[in-house]
Amino acid sequence: MASNGGKKLRNFTNLFLPNAAIQQSLILIPPHSPQDYALKCRQSLLTTMNSTVSESNLTTMSIRSTVLKLLHLVVSLGIVLAMDKFLNKVFVAVAIKFPSSLFGMFCIFTVLVVLDSTVPAAATGLMNFFQPALLFIQRWLPLFYVPYLVVLPLSVKDIPAASGLKIFFIIVGGWLASLCVAGFTAIAVRKIVNTEMIPAEPMPKPSSFSSVELWSWGGIFVISFVSALLYPTALGTNARTCLPFLLASTVIGYMFGSWLPSGVKMVFHPIIFCALSADLAALAYGKLSHFGLDPVLGYYLTKSSSNPGAGDILVDFLGSVVLSFAFSMFQQRKLVKRHAAEIFTAVILSTFFSLYSTALAGRLVGLEPSLTVSILPRCVTVALALSIVSFFEGANSSLTAAAVVVTGLVGANFVQMTLDKLGFRDPIARGIATASSAHGFGTAALSAKEPEALPFCAIAYALTGIFASVICSVPPVRQSLLAVIG
Repeated sequence: MASNGGKKLRNFTNLFLPNAAIQQSLILIPPHSPQDYALKCRQSLLTTMNSTVSESNLTTMSIRSTVLKLLHLVVSLGIVLAMDKFLNKVFVAVAIKFPSSLFGMFCIFTVLVVLDSTVPAAATGLMNFFQPALLFIQRWLPLFYVPYLVVLPLSVKDIPAASGLKIFFIIVGGWLASLCVAGFTAIAVRKIVNTEMIPAEPMPKPSSFSSVELWSWGGIFVISFVSALLYPTALGTNARTCLPFLLASTVIGYMFGSWLPSGVKMVFHPIIFCALSADLAALAYGKLSHFGLDPVLGYYLTKSSSNPGAGDILVDFLGSVVLSFAFSMFQQRKLVKRHAAEIFTAVILSTFFSLYSTALAGRLVGLEPSLTVSILPRCVTVALALSIVSFFEGANSSLTAAAVVVTGLVGANFVQMTLDKLGFRDPIARGIATASSAHGFGTAALSAKEPEALPFCAIAYALTGIFASVICSVPPVRQSLLAVIG
């Protein structure tokens, strides 16, 4: 009987506990003790149930953590964007021409420095709070420059081919000249001060793109593209209806471009892939809807807050890019203080040289004054270059942005090879020369292979735009530049 009872219990176990791991966890009990065997089965079931509950709790905690991280990002990024919008409205209301985002950057940096000297924990807490927003801006930074490259066909439509060729030569030659001035200046000052290099503060890197993100944006593109074809004004206007699929095509192009092999990126920068993706989407929609390419590109960047396009959404982040400079400079404040002589001397000289050499080159090659003014801030990040040309009348802001992007692309593709040919071995000189001549694109290209140069790139990248903005806000400087341009 005992033997039959044991067999029945084993059959019960095989039927209701098919998991081999659970069965193996049961200690085989002699046939004459079925009660003990049943007790062991009961204990094993309880263990399995507890394990399932634990896994469920872990899943719940993971979801909660993801939601909290998302909320943290939304709040921190929202504050940065709101601050930029508020300052911009105030500066417009009181007719101040100085870049509002640059003023905001100075304020944030000052607050961080004061807190660091009085309540260090508060400064650290502030940095940690805005870290998700800063990583978001860093991750998507190239996208904020793309709109002006996407609408380049519209920007250059009225520019003669000869003038376009002159602009290209000024950009390429100016990039090389600015790189040499910044690099050789940094090396000369380095030899004079002879400051020993110390490790920089580690800078967090944003996460890479996932296949889930790609498929999500792909779904948005397909659904919104078809909807726009069927109902061109479904969201009120053509621009708003085209916004989802044009934005999705831009993002998808950037994702694919970032996944390209490094060898391909040397000749086909991700930003080009990104712009081409948006242009192809606009071309396809223009053909299928019979609107044509030019109107659809007009929907991409309307420059109207009441009727925004995909490009307007991206351009709105440019002010937040400038505000983020405050955090990156504060993070590397020790490095800035230690190498202040090299950094400030090289950046200031390079900035003056870039502005005045561009003005002179435009006059020497006979470029129209309005076009020369438009490309003056070629070595400054788009976020501040647009503010700089707003000081001058008759400037083409779309051409300004395009010139800045092309300068960055030239630098990104050729900066490392050029630095090697010029014999620049010092990371400080390489970083400053790169950022002073090719801003963010050059910085990204060099730091990907030479991370030790990244801090100096980041500092020079920010300071070049800051000094150029401050210089051009001074009326006598603007008048002298216009005099050189003729």
